[in-house]
Amino acid sequence: MNATTATPARTTGVRPAQRRLRHSLYVVPALALIALFVYYPIVENIRLSLYKYSAFSPVTRFVGLENYRQAAQDPVFWQALLNNVAYAVVSVVFQVGAALVLAAALEELLGRRLRGLLRTVYFIPAAVSMTVTGLLFQFLYQPDAGMVNGALRAVGLSSLEHDWLGDPGTAIWGVIAMSQWQSFGYTTMLLTVAVQRVPRELYESAHMDGAGRVRTFFTITVPMVREMTGLLVILTVSQAFLVFNEVMVMTGGGPSNSSQVLGTWLYSSAFTGDDMGYASAIGTVMFLITFAAGALQLIHSRRKAKR
Repeated sequence: MNATTATPARTTGVRPAQRRLRHSLYVVPALALIALFVYYPIVENIRLSLYKYSAFSPVTRFVGLENYRQAAQDPVFWQALLNNVAYAVVSVVFQVGAALVLAAALEELLGRRLRGLLRTVYFIPAAVSMTVTGLLFQFLYQPDAGMVNGALRAVGLSSLEHDWLGDPGTAIWGVIAMSQWQSFGYTTMLLTVAVQRVPRELYESAHMDGAGRVRTFFTITVPMVREMTGLLVILTVSQAFLVFNEVMVMTGGGPSNSSQVLGTWLYSSAFTGDDMGYASAIGTVMFLITFAAGALQLIHSRRKAKR
C-alpha cells in the first residue's frame, strides 16, 4: 500500500512543473517578437545617438554625448519641447479632466436615449483619419475663406480675424485645438464606461445624505474611476510627446519653426538635414520623457491604491 500510494504523489509533483514549463513556452514567441521589434530598436537608437553619420554613407564617427550637447544648444529643439509640453498639459486638461466631467454628466443628467445619441456624436471625430482631420482644419483656419474667420465676421467680431496657422504665435495652438476636437470623444467614451461601473448604491447613499452633484462627483466618481483616469493620463502624455501627423499635415513645423514638436524636428533633422545621429538623440530624449512620465504615473497610482 505504501508503494502504491507513493507513486501518485511523485506524479502529481512532476505534472504541475511540467505544466508551468509548457505554459511558459507559449510566452517565448511573444517575448522574442517584443525583444526584436521593440527593445532592440530602442537600444540600437540609443547606441546610434552616440555617433555622427549620414544615411547615404556607411561611415560612422563616435562623438559620445556631442549630439545631446547639440540639442541643448539648439533653440528649435527647446521650442519643440515646449510645444510638446503645452500639447501634454492641454490634452490632460481636456481629454481627461473635461472628458470625465462630460462622462459623469451624460450618466447623471440625461435620459438613456439621449445619452446614446450624444455618445455617437462625440465619438464620430475619433473615427476620422488624422490626415483628413488635419486637412479639414486647414480649410477651417484659412484667413479668407475659412469658417473660423467667417463665423467671427458673422457675429460682428471681425477684429478677431486671424491667419491662425500663418502666425508663429497661434500656429501650434491651432494644431492643438484640432487634436482635442478629434480625441475628446474617444476618451469620453472610455470614461463613460468607467463611470457606468460605479455602483449606483453609492450615489443613492450620497443623495440621501444630502450631497450635491458637485460633491458627489469629487467624492465618489473621481476616486472610483481612478484607474481609468490614470491610464488615460499616461496614454495622453505619451501621445502628446509622440505627436507627428497633426503638425506635419497642418503646418509642417512652420512658420519659422514655431510649431515644431520633437517628432517633426526629428524627421527634419534626419531626412532634410541628414544628421542621423542628432535625430537619434532626439528620439532617445522622446523615449526617456515618455518612459519617465509613464513610470511616475504608475508609481503615483499604486501609492494611492495602497492608501
